[in-house]
Amino acid sequence: MPNLKDLKNRIASVKSTRKITKAMQMVAAAKLRRAQDAAEASRPYTERFNAVMGALAASVGDSDSAPKLLAGNGSDQTHLLVVMTAERGLCGGFNANIAKLAKQHAEKLKGEGKTVKILTVGKKGRDAIKREYGDLFVGHVDLSEVKRIGYGDAQGIARDVLARFDGGEFDVATIFYAKFVNVVSQTPTAQQIIPAAYEAEGDDSDGASTLYDYEPDEEAILADLLPRGVATQIFAALLENGASEQGARMSAMDNATRNAGEMIDKLTIEYNRSRQAVITNELIEIISGAEAL
Repeated sequence: MPNLKDLKNRIASVKSTRKITKAMQMVAAAKLRRAQDAAEASRPYTERFNAVMGALAASVGDSDSAPKLLAGNGSDQTHLLVVMTAERGLCGGFNANIAKLAKQHAEKLKGEGKTVKILTVGKKGRDAIKREYGDLFVGHVDLSEVKRIGYGDAQGIARDVLARFDGGEFDVATIFYAKFVNVVSQTPTAQQIIPAAYEAEGDDSDGASTLYDYEPDEEAILADLLPRGVATQIFAALLENGASEQGARMSAMDNATRNAGEMIDKLTIEYNRSRQAVITNELIEIISGAEAL
């Protein structure tokens, strides 16, 4: 049984830890509101952009004039996995779940005889994957100095990916991120961005589809918008990741704070029992000495 001093020191240590986790929970809650607003504000634009691009892609079809970003280069042998995680930890299973999904996808591709390359965004994803797949790494994007994710950051990643595609380094690119649902739920998601996979725009509620006349032609518009589409999808994924990270951290720190409180209660009970035992022994010694006299 630990002595009273050890128990007292341990209680003080856990109380200090609880103060830290509580502060981190409050900071994450404040950041979550901004990150959630940014992610939710981007969804209507992203969805509408993808709908328009889907309509354009459907009109072009598989014609020979279709841009390479849409039709692909005719091969799917080499795959680039863009794994997007956080720069910091202490956010539960957020980073591990994204890395797990990327690993499963990599194993599936390798089982099919495909060549896999990995580009990481965020050092936690790099640390989680490099032990098993370090030989597949082709690059890393460090966002640790970025205080607030902006469209420019997504454009930088998109330029890197597009340059590698134009250089023939890969045939298919897929991004991995966590889609924000709520504070306790973030869904790891894999989304193919090259070749672009857009769904055609659905019918309106009155049953009549919207028709557009494009000027210049669809191929020219797609050639200009497809690179922007890659940046848009990456930016949306970064925003979803940002909200998911803060939500996961808030939930993890809340659990840690509650666990610390429970541990303090248990240690306090043990301390009181030990102190009572010491007092009882001292009383017994005093009584025994008095009786001996």
